Amino acid sequence: MLRLFIMLSALLMAQCSMADSLDHQTWDRLLKENVLVLSGGRATVVDYQGMARDRASLRSYLSNLSAVSRDEFERWGKQNQLAFLINAYNAVTVELILDTYPNLESIKDLGSFFRSPWSKPIVTLLGQKFSLDDIEHDIIRGWDRYNEPRIHFAVNCASIGCPSLRAEAYIGRDLEKQLEEQTHLFLSDRSRNRLNGDLLEVSSLFKWYREDFERGWQGLDSLTDFFVQHANSLGLTEEDLQLLLSKQIEIDFLDYDWRLNDHK
Repeated sequence: MLRLFIMLSALLMAQCSMADSLDHQTWDRLLKENVLVLSGGRATVVDYQGMARDRASLRSYLSNLSAVSRDEFERWGKQNQLAFLINAYNAVTVELILDTYPNLESIKDLGSFFRSPWSKPIVTLLGQKFSLDDIEHDIIRGWDRYNEPRIHFAVNCASIGCPSLRAEAYIGRDLEKQLEEQTHLFLSDRSRNRLNGDLLEVSSLFKWYREDFERGWQGLDSLTDFFVQHANSLGLTEEDLQLLLSKQIEIDFLDYDWRLNDHK
């Protein structure tokens, strides 16, 4: 009787686990095998040839993403939802690159005068056809459900200037730790964010998505407040912080490097 109870309990726990999230193991393996970590994780490059060789696995994972219904998604916790959406964005981006690889130098090459590569309907999620812009702007940012500016250090645009593609899948139970680490790694990369005299030179993503860092996440209402909170990652001293708060250090935005994050 005890053995039967244990077996039934294990089965119930497995069913609950399946109901609470999607298994991202295939995507996790693809990332571990094909993402090369540089500079202690501050940057990564992708072995797109390796991804292409195992494209059947990538497409199988994308098919699993597409099979998730909106009702099923809504039953998950917010952390599992957000991990799903970030992984979907990154996996779809890799699939988009592989459609043309190696005959491109930038993801921008996949667009046209009339449509950017991010606006192309490319994947079915939650029962609808979505573009990358739809996933990022209409769902992650647009639903007003997550209020999570750190997603900008997690979604990857297949470019050198973009925060690195993490060499593992995002998972709901680990998402807070993963996002915090991604934030630290990106801010501590001096090719993207650095103090230069009386200028704090930061990535252009802080210009494009400034409003996300000023919507009260963790009580922060300004981009300056966000940088103050992450002073250690930026390498700022107490004196630097005082100058920044008094506007004696101004914020400037660096040009973005749109070259493909390809491992050659």
